[in-house]
Amino acid sequence: MAQLDYCALGQRIRAFRKKNNMTQEKLGEICDLSAAHIGHIERGTRIPSLETVFLIASCLGISVDMLLFDSIENKDSLFITISKGLEGKDDAKAKSYISTVKTLFDNIDDL
Repeated sequence: MAQLDYCALGQRIRAFRKKNNMTQEKLGEICDLSAAHIGHIERGTRIPSLETVFLIASCLGISVDMLLFDSIENKDSLFITISKGLEGKDDAKAKSYISTVKTLFDNIDDL
């Protein structure tokens, strides 16, 4: 049976928090949790409830699966993530990226 890696969960929470330019204090304030509790969750020294994971994900503007899974298993979520990642990027670079992905896709059987 698969087990959840709470240290990895905490690292993903930290990464998304920093990506949103938030301190532990700010995330705690938004989620109505203490900064110390956020710190424990991020270090994997405290196991958050499902409700807390959902609350943190909501406050960070992401889905729970982005926190719980090491990799995105839902292809639709992956496409949404890629699309959001390309927003605001230089058009030429974005087109080059898409071209590279298409080339990989076209040759997937050769990999």
